[in-house]
Formats: sequence, structure tokens, C-alpha cells
Amino acid sequence: MSKIRIAAALGLAALVATLGRAPVVQAQANCDWYAKTALKQQQENEQRKCGLSGADWSSDLKAHMTWCASVAPDAWKAAAQKRDKALAACVKKP
Repeated sequence: MSKIRIAAALGLAALVATLGRAPVVQAQANCDWYAKTALKQQQENEQRKCGLSGADWSSDLKAHMTWCASVAPDAWKAAAQKRDKALAACVKKP
């Protein structure tokens, strides 16, 4: 096999490997955002003394990361929105 064909084959293999990892890297970034957002929301819950509790209101970053990685994007997006709505309702309380 010529050096050009070997180089092309290696380049193609590298491209395929990179493209195969792209969704994993994106998922990791999404879960990183989700977990950090969940912690910020929990901090706001505590600061405002909203009293919201349960797994969604954990202060454990790793727990949020693990959960996020185990569900579809729609699920973690919905969970973040649900916490936002709960916090907004808490702020509106007299």
C-alpha cells in the first residue's frame, strides 16, 4: 500500500473516531450545564427559603450529572424548567 493510501486511511479512521465521539462530548457538555444549573437553582431555593425538596433539589453535582447522563435531553430540559417554575412560584409568594 502506498504512503498516500496509508495516510488517507489513517485520516479517515481519525475522522470516523472523532465523529463517533462528537455526540458523547456534546452530551457531556449538556449534562455539565444541567448539573451546574441544578446547583444554582438549589442555592436560590435555599437563599429564598422556598423549602423545595427531593432529588431534583439535591446539592450533589455528581448525582445531577449521573441522572442527566441516564436520560434523554427532553427529560433533563423538563427537569430544569420544572425547577425554574417552582422557584418563580416561590418568589411570587407574599
